[in-house]
Amino acid sequence: MTQETIRVLVVEDHNVVRQGLVALLKAVEGLEVVGEAADGVEAIAQFRRHQPAITLIDLRLPRMGGVEVIQHVRAEWPQARFIVLTTYDGDEDIYRALKAGAKAYLLKGMTSEELIATIQAVHAGKSRIPPAIAERLAERMGAEELTQREFQVLEQIVYGKSNKEIAAELEVSEATVKTHINSLLGKMGVTDRTQAATTAIRRGIVPLESLRKPKS
Repeated sequence: MTQETIRVLVVEDHNVVRQGLVALLKAVEGLEVVGEAADGVEAIAQFRRHQPAITLIDLRLPRMGGVEVIQHVRAEWPQARFIVLTTYDGDEDIYRALKAGAKAYLLKGMTSEELIATIQAVHAGKSRIPPAIAERLAERMGAEELTQREFQVLEQIVYGKSNKEIAAELEVSEATVKTHINSLLGKMGVTDRTQAATTAIRRGIVPLESLRKPKS
C-alpha cells in the first residue's frame, strides 16, 4: 500500500528561514510543499487555494498574526491542522495558539527529525507539545483571564504611562485605573507595576512588537 503524501503549506515571513524549511521538506519522501506565504493574509489565500493537510505557521507575521490566521481558517475548515513554529515561548503565545486550534507547537531550535516527526504525528491526528511547553501551558490554564479593560491598562503600563496618562488615554477616572491595576496585579501574581510590565513581556501577554508602536 502506497503511503499517502502529506501536503504542507509553509507560512514564515523571514525569507531565508522559509526557503530553508521548504528545501528541507521537499527533500523528505512522503512530504510535498504545496505553497508558501510570507504574511498572514497571503497564508489564508494560499490555504484556500491548496487546502493543505498540514500548515506550518509562525506566530508573528505581517498584516495578520498567526493566531488570527488559525482562527480565520478553522472557522471555514474546522479540520485544518496547524503546527506553530516560532522563536517565541511565552505561555500566552502558546495558550492563544492552542486555544485557536493549533495541534503542535515547536520552537525553531528543534531538529529536522523533530519537525518531520511532528508533521507526521499531526497528520495522523495526534497533538505534539514538548514537555517544557506543556508545563508552561498547564500553569497558564490555571491563571485567571484579564478582562479587555485590564489588558488595555496593562498595555499602557508596559508603554510606561502613568495612572493619569492611562486615565486620559482610556477616558476613565484615575480611581478606575487604580482598581483595574489592583485586579490585574492579583491575577498575574505580581506586586507592582514594574513586575506587571516585565511579566507581560516575558509571558507574551503584551507582544514585543507592540512596543515599537506605542499609543499616544
